Amino acid sequence: MDADQFQRIAKALADPRRFEILEHIAQQGEVGCQRLCGCFPVRQATISHHLKELASAGLVESRRDGQFVYYRTRPAVLEEYMSDLRRRTEVVTSAESRAAPRRKAAS
Repeated sequence: MDADQFQRIAKALADPRRFEILEHIAQQGEVGCQRLCGCFPVRQATISHHLKELASAGLVESRRDGQFVYYRTRPAVLEEYMSDLRRRTEVVTSAESRAAPRRKAAS
């Protein structure tokens, strides 16, 4: 996973409402945008914005059926993100830390 996609996913998951929407889609398997609008106390435009961010991050995909749009999660992308997150935050043992030079924290 490239750094740009990793950051998009992290940003998407950091928003509590967006995370709730992702959870709801995952629990349902596939959900229409209209139905999502009825599940959350926000405007349709806000739901659409959150769905756009989730899709941009690769966490959901959509399919159109006439005038309706349905969303489902992409579990493989989330798995890849979690694997990459584990790798990036892996605790280095003390023997490894003495052997490896310290890196400055990114701002």
